[in-house]
Formats: sequence, C-alpha cells, structure tokens
Amino acid sequence: MVFDLVLTNLPLFLILVGAGLIVAEAFAPGAHFFVVGVALFAAGLVGYLGAFVLPGTINLLIMSLVVLVASVATLWAYRELDLMGGPSKGKTKDSSSLRGSTGRVTERVTPTQGEIKLEEGGFNPYYKARSLDGEIPEGDEVIVVDPGGGNVVTVESVSRIRDDIDRELERDREQQRSRERESETT
Repeated sequence: MVFDLVLTNLPLFLILVGAGLIVAEAFAPGAHFFVVGVALFAAGLVGYLGAFVLPGTINLLIMSLVVLVASVATLWAYRELDLMGGPSKGKTKDSSSLRGSTGRVTERVTPTQGEIKLEEGGFNPYYKARSLDGEIPEGDEVIVVDPGGGNVVTVESVSRIRDDIDRELERDREQQRSRERESETT
C-alpha cells in the first residue's frame, strides 16, 4: 500500500527527498548529500511537469535520465566552482598527517589543557592541545610534534624549538662575537 502510494506520487516524493538531502548537506558538508539531493529534486520537478503531457513509462524514463545528467552536472559544478574554497580546504586530515603542521594558540596551552587553530586543519581547524612542558601563551605560533590520535595534539612553541641548524647558527654567532672582541682589544 505504501509502495503504491509512493509510485503514484513519485515526482512529489522525489521533490521532498531531494529537498531533504539538500538541507541535510548543511549538517554534513562535502557534497555527499547535495549531489544526490539536487538530482532527485530535478527529476521530481521534471516528473511532476511531465505527468501532465507524457505517458507514465516515458515520464519515468525521462526522470531516470534527469537523475543521471543532474548528478554529473551538479558534481562537476560543485568541483569546478570550488565551493569549499581551495584544493586543500575542507579536506579532513588523518592524525598522522598533522605532524609538523603549524598554527596559532587560541587558548593558553599547558601540559593539561589548551586549544590551537591549525593553518591547514580541514573543516574544523580547532584542536585541543597540550604542551610538552611549560606554558604557551595565546597568539604564539606552534608546531604539532605529536598528533596523538584524536582531536588532542601535542604542540611546541616554534620560538622554543632548536635543532642542529639553530645550534650551528648560534655557535657561528658566538665565534663572530669573540672575533670582534679580539679585534677590538688588539
């Protein structure tokens, strides 16, 4: 009985389901529901208008073609118009790819609490953060040293990180200063 009701009102059913999927896209962005929603909505509109002039099987065939064409066209337009704002915007990152990412502290980071915003952090660039040691004030630039595995990352202030190159530069500066002092005394 429900099946017969849906079939007799198929265009209206497609319009409602398509509209529902388009609205659902707002809650889960990424073109997952949008493409199918637009295709079903378009097929429903064509089917509704075609019901007045076309026989039932021809109308169903045209609605099927509209679903295919509208799906491909919508997906193409969604990608071409770059609605997400760039090739890497909106892409969710897995935890291992976060290592080495940089960002800014949005809420003071300590070994037990804090929050950062990563520059290339996906849909939601805000992550809970913990520092290795000490406190990192709001606004400081940080780098992810341990992505953890969830939405809590371990960070270190960029200004505190010293590697072999930094040590070599410091050693060179010290040597330069000592040469300048020697040349002044002689």
